[in-house]
Amino acid sequence: MMMMIVMMVVMMVMMVVVMMMVMMMMMMVVMMVVMMMIVMMVVMMVMMVMMMMVMVMMGMMVVRRARLSGPDRPGSDAALFPPQEGVGDTPDSYAYDGNRVRKWNVTTTNYGKSWAAGDIVSCLVDLDEGTITFCLNGQSLGTAFSGIKTGPGVAYFPAISLSFKESVAFNFGSRPLRYPVEGYLPLQDPPAADLLKAHQLLGFIKNVLSTCLDPQEDKLLEKEAADWSLHGEPTVLITLAHIFNHFAPLMCKVYLVEDVLMNFLLGILEGGGSVDEHPLIQQLLDLFWLLMEEHEVNECLKQLMMSLLRAYRFSPIIPDLGFQIHYLRLTTAILRHEKSRKYLLNNLTFDVLRSVVFFYIKTPLRVKEAGLEELIPTTWWPTHFDKEGKDEREPKDESSDERLRRRAYERGCQRLKKRIEVVEDLQVQILKLLLNNKDKTTGEASRYIFLNKFRKFLQENASNRGHPTALCPPEYMVCFLHRLVAAVRSCWDEGGRKSLSSLSSEDAYVPPQLFYNGKVDYFDLQRLGGLLSHLKKTLKDDLACKANVLIDPAEIQTTSMDDLDEDEESGAAQRPFGAAAMGGALARPSWLSSPTLGRANRFLSTAAVSLMTPRRPLSQPEKVKVRTLAVEQRTEEDIEGSHGNDGLLLGRPQEEPDQPITDKSLLEIIDGIVMMYNLSVHQQLGKMVVVADEVHEYAVALKDTEEKIARCPARRADILEELQKSQKVFAEKLNHLSRRLAWINATIYSKEKMLDVYWLLCVCIRTIEHADNTGSLFAFAPEFYLNVAMNAYSALKNYFSPANSMEELPGYEETLTQLAAILAKHFADPRIVGTDIKDSLMQALASYVCYPQSLRAVERIPEEQRVAMMRNLLAPYEQRPWAQTNWILVRLWRGCGFGYRYTRLPHLLKTKPEDANLPSLQKPCPSLLLQKHMAELLSLDKDMAASFLNSVLNQLNWAFSEFIGMIQEIQQAAERPERNFVDTRQLKVCATCFDLSVSLLRVLEMTVTLVPEIFLDWSRPSAELLLRRLAQLLNQVLNRVTAEKNLFDRVVNLRLPGLESVDHYPILVAVTGILVRILVDGDKQGTSRAAAVLLSDPCFQLHSIQHLLGEPGASSGSPAAVRPAGSSAAPLTPSAAGNPERKHFSLHAYTDYISQEEKQKVEMMLDFLTEESKQAAAATAPTSEEDLCPICYAHSISAVFRPCSHKSCKACINQHLMNNKDCFFCKATITGVEDYSKPCSS
Repeated sequence: MMMMIVMMVVMMVMMVVVMMMVMMMMMMVVMMVVMMMIVMMVVMMVMMVMMMMVMVMMGMMVVRRARLSGPDRPGSDAALFPPQEGVGDTPDSYAYDGNRVRKWNVTTTNYGKSWAAGDIVSCLVDLDEGTITFCLNGQSLGTAFSGIKTGPGVAYFPAISLSFKESVAFNFGSRPLRYPVEGYLPLQDPPAADLLKAHQLLGFIKNVLSTCLDPQEDKLLEKEAADWSLHGEPTVLITLAHIFNHFAPLMCKVYLVEDVLMNFLLGILEGGGSVDEHPLIQQLLDLFWLLMEEHEVNECLKQLMMSLLRAYRFSPIIPDLGFQIHYLRLTTAILRHEKSRKYLLNNLTFDVLRSVVFFYIKTPLRVKEAGLEELIPTTWWPTHFDKEGKDEREPKDESSDERLRRRAYERGCQRLKKRIEVVEDLQVQILKLLLNNKDKTTGEASRYIFLNKFRKFLQENASNRGHPTALCPPEYMVCFLHRLVAAVRSCWDEGGRKSLSSLSSEDAYVPPQLFYNGKVDYFDLQRLGGLLSHLKKTLKDDLACKANVLIDPAEIQTTSMDDLDEDEESGAAQRPFGAAAMGGALARPSWLSSPTLGRANRFLSTAAVSLMTPRRPLSQPEKVKVRTLAVEQRTEEDIEGSHGNDGLLLGRPQEEPDQPITDKSLLEIIDGIVMMYNLSVHQQLGKMVVVADEVHEYAVALKDTEEKIARCPARRADILEELQKSQKVFAEKLNHLSRRLAWINATIYSKEKMLDVYWLLCVCIRTIEHADNTGSLFAFAPEFYLNVAMNAYSALKNYFSPANSMEELPGYEETLTQLAAILAKHFADPRIVGTDIKDSLMQALASYVCYPQSLRAVERIPEEQRVAMMRNLLAPYEQRPWAQTNWILVRLWRGCGFGYRYTRLPHLLKTKPEDANLPSLQKPCPSLLLQKHMAELLSLDKDMAASFLNSVLNQLNWAFSEFIGMIQEIQQAAERPERNFVDTRQLKVCATCFDLSVSLLRVLEMTVTLVPEIFLDWSRPSAELLLRRLAQLLNQVLNRVTAEKNLFDRVVNLRLPGLESVDHYPILVAVTGILVRILVDGDKQGTSRAAAVLLSDPCFQLHSIQHLLGEPGASSGSPAAVRPAGSSAAPLTPSAAGNPERKHFSLHAYTDYISQEEKQKVEMMLDFLTEESKQAAAATAPTSEEDLCPICYAHSISAVFRPCSHKSCKACINQHLMNNKDCFFCKATITGVEDYSKPCSS
């Protein structure tokens, strides 16, 4: 019995233990489930928070893109995919690609519309029906996918694939959706309770504002809310204070600010009228600042302005631009409130993409959706073109139908322009509010806050040029620049009305003292004289003497030791800016390429300088040390000046006039505008021209197609049908592009925008002229002023025409002359040391002399400057980059040389030029005046003439030798049996060497025509040597180009792309021009000397001269020799294979290029050389090999060297001594050269 009891007890204990274990296990399971639920909730909360933290725009998805080039696909994804795959590349991944207009789910098909920057893409997922639909700017694109997986275990996550430099912003419901769709909900539920509460409280506020107390009858009366005033009944304010206790916290939430407050404020302005007619917004803002905590009103204003910015940026384009105008009006109303404006200036604006967005007017890519078809129902484009593709028909020659179409199109463009001008006027009003310098009741004036922010904005864009994602987009910068120019000029002229003696905005410029007095920070931007720290040390005496500026030695010592070491190494040779150095050429200093360039340039903003403008002319001005403040620390007094302090104008040099300027702060803004143009505006102006180019290309294609339709035979219906399809496509494309071009012309290339760029050009010209007057201090000027002057002129000439003409600009010819003087003086200015800016100046001058109007401007500059320019152009080529210099001289001669009146080479006339506006394709416009200066310089300065021509001959020898070597390599590659591809860079270099050879020959032709005595008057030093060298090179060129079965013929017949300019005509007529001048046009003594030298050269062959007229040479052997020698290479090209009996080159074939008189001179030259060669052959006595020059083996020994007594011919030793003084043989220094004649006894 006891045993049973014990067993029962044991069993019960075991059961209890088991039950306890089961309960513990159940509890553990429950706890694990609870923990998993908590973890899942935490994960979901984290995901929601992350979604809320994503930068959002209004809509489900907002795609911002400057250029769409990759597989960028927003969509939904239920699977993980590796980095190499994009959205839509896996089975459970779905995507819409608006770049390629396709949808993606492993495979791809056409779907939707093309998207653009600023579009809003919505993704709608129907989990009931299993479909995915996309919308673009609120318009459904149709069901993209159906039958998607749903049910337990399936979840979809938003995803997107982006290309480099692209960005996107998401809105999952943290803000009101721009395009909500009925039946669909955002991922994040709207704050319904807060929305209801905010609307109720706002209703209370509106009721209170529209209510007043009647003290006599003691009752409430209704009134217009717009008539309410903050200084009203205390009871009303107390009531509003109670309401704001509940309303203010809600206004810190972005959803409520955008949905409730912004819409309420917009409703106030819906009645129309000017912003001034709606004072209620100002009263409300006063109420906000009075009844809300500071952090609440700050957050509310920040969210309100950001909501307005997003709304403006992503508003669709409609014909009247109503959305943009609506948001800009509210922005203007808010910024009219002084305290709110200063808060926003201090805390929000100019963070790269913030307030600049308000000044941008985006260009619609979809013309139909923008309503341009309504504004511009009739389209027009040029229909008549010349051989080079230019529009050749003047309006007076148009048909009546064309005239009606053009006028209707112009009327539509004017309607569009007027609507855009409304938006632009609002944008200018906003900027004028930001430039207000009278609102000092609540602290620092708005203008000075704006100025500091503006400078930081420029610094960010100047220092991040290698990181495009951190920059303000250039299309924004263009619009911002034009609005800023309008606002600044308005403020300048308003201030100028108070003082009649002050400058008007038409005559504005930036005084030179801003460049060295430390008041304006130029970041890392390069100065004309190089490193700023170096300039401060080397020019400290000039600064003290001319501008009363003393550099604090302690500040100089703070410069990095690297800079100090480099300056010590460079020594006195790097001080080129004093009066003694102004006349000579300057080698580039070693420190210019130093890695410490950026650090040293930043020295200016922290340098301690001593500045004082003299007030007592009878006494020496006292120099007082002051420390320049950082941008953030500057006050109004530091900028505008007061009580003897000139502010930004401290340190006025003696050469600078004491011109009163009312608002000095505007000078720094103008300086910033110039910097903006240099950073990105000019490049963007060039990019937008592509639309006009496309209109031109499609117009030419349409005209060509219409001509083919007219010629198509009736029996070829299939061809006619295809041509008509092409005609329809071209016409539709032109309709679209012509309307888009109207928008671009109104926003970017209008007459007003052209005047802005022209004003900027004039500002730069005047600034450069004033800085140049300071002498050595000119080196402190930033390089970008010269760049902007050159680029602004280029934009006016190339980008704004033909819609607007430069000739209509005020003072156009005078401005051209001023710019010509700057280019002529500074392209060889020793104060400018930067290689890039010197090259830019040289290229600008080379382009300047290509056009008749600008060339006439060069001729109008003072004679002293013209002569100095020509002297610099004739400096020896070895000491500097010479290709552009040679090109300038060629352009001055083009139109005067032998057969040198062409615009395009004869063999290229049938091909269309890539750009008919290139300087090289302009009609010849020689300058006889500048040729006269060149002739006088070379005639009077014998040493300079010899040095210049020696360098030209050296470069010609190099260029032609390089060309021959390259075409040998090209020919060898072409003859190999295997397939070969010649490097395009090698072809380009080869063509460049050929062009250089031709241009150098033309310069020699110009020289021998203008100053023949340099070669033919042997009383001049080096004349005989120069003539012998010239003859040697001319014979070399003739032999290489005219010999039978020569390399040149074979390469020309290949007609390789890249070698289009390589042909017989340009080089042979250049050589012919030189020969005709020295053998036919000269006096008898000169022609005899030239003939004797030419015939004495061992390379001379008479058949090379006969080749010019297509006559068979003496070595031909048979009439067949006149055929081209490239027949073996002919199978390599269809043109050569199809014409094996190709005609021999002959000047007689170019009747349109060579006059009859020129042909007769060539025939006279050939007869003269034939007779002279016969006489020379009869009179030549045999010479033993021992008597020949051991250097050239072409002439007899005629000179002996002293003191070493070695011998050679005079030609060899004279040529050698021009570059070297050592003996050929023993390397001893030659002290003299004596004539040598062989003793008779020998």
